[in-house]
Amino acid sequence: MFNMPPITKNLIIINVILYLASLVGVRWGVDLNDILGLHFFMASDFSLYQLFTYMFMHANTTHLAFNMFTLWMFGRTMERTWGPRRFLAFYIICGLGAGLTQEVAQAGSFFLSGLNQYDHVNAGGALMTLPEYLNAWTTVGASGAIYGLLLAFGVTYSNEYIMLLIPPIPMKAKYMILLFIAFELFSGFYSGGDGVAHFAHLGGMLFGWFVIRYWRRKDRAATTGFTTWDDYTPQSQGNWFKDQTDRLKQWWAGKSGKMFTDNYHDRGDDYDFNRRRHTGQEEIDRILEKVKHSGYDSLTDEEKKRLFDASQKK
Repeated sequence: MFNMPPITKNLIIINVILYLASLVGVRWGVDLNDILGLHFFMASDFSLYQLFTYMFMHANTTHLAFNMFTLWMFGRTMERTWGPRRFLAFYIICGLGAGLTQEVAQAGSFFLSGLNQYDHVNAGGALMTLPEYLNAWTTVGASGAIYGLLLAFGVTYSNEYIMLLIPPIPMKAKYMILLFIAFELFSGFYSGGDGVAHFAHLGGMLFGWFVIRYWRRKDRAATTGFTTWDDYTPQSQGNWFKDQTDRLKQWWAGKSGKMFTDNYHDRGDDYDFNRRRHTGQEEIDRILEKVKHSGYDSLTDEEKKRLFDASQKK
C-alpha cells in the first residue's frame, strides 16, 4: 500500500472516502449516489458534472472492493509505465468515455423499447411515472475507467501471464482482454436487467484504445520519425516492418544504403569492421523484434535512444 505510485494510491483513497461518506449521508437523509451518480441525460436529475463524479461512487462494498483491487493490481503497473500525469489523464478519459457510452446505450434502450410513448412504466411491479423511472436510471462506479486500464495492460504487456480469479487459471494478458470484451458484449445484449453497465465497461475500453493509439503515434513520431504506430506490426501495413528493418540494415552496413564506401579501409581491417557492424546490427534487430512482439512502450530508455539514433542517420 505504501509503495504504490501516488495517483493509484490517491484514487483508491478518494473512492474509499466517498463510499464511506455515502454511508454516513444515508443516515442524514442525503443520497450521495443519487446526487453524484450519473443519471440519464433526459432525466430531470441529470447534471453534466455527473459524467465525472459518478466514477468515484459505488453501490456497495463488494462493488468498491472489486474495483479498487483491480485498480491496485493494474493501475500501479501502468502508472509506473506512463508516469503519473499520463496515467491520471488516461483514467479520467476512460471514465468519461464510459459514462458517455452508457448514456448512448440508455438512449438506445429508451427509444427502441418505446418507453417514450408511455406516461407510466411498470418497474418491477411498481407503477412509476416516466420522469420517476428515468431519474431511477443511475450509474455509479469506477468500472469504466478500470476496464480501460485492463485494456492498457493487455496492449502494453500482451504476453504477460495473469492468474484469473474465476476460473483460477493463468492466461496471457492479450487473451484476457479478448475474453473480457466478448463477455461484456454478450452480457450487454443478452443480460438485460442485471444491474451492470456492460456498455459502460466497453466504452471505457474503447476510449482507452483510442487514447493509446494516439499516444503511441505521437511518441513514435517524436522519437523515430515513423508515420503511424500500426506500421510497427507487419500484419497491419504489409511489408512496412520488413522495409524499415532493411532500411536500418542498409544504413548500418554503410550510409545511404551503400554496402561499402571509399573510406572503408580507413576504419580498420576487414575483420574488425565486419565484427563491429554485425554486433551493432544484432542489437538493432533485437530491439525491432522486441517492438514487434511487446510494443514500443516495452523498450528501455537506452533502447529507444538506439532506435531513434539509427532512424535519424542516413
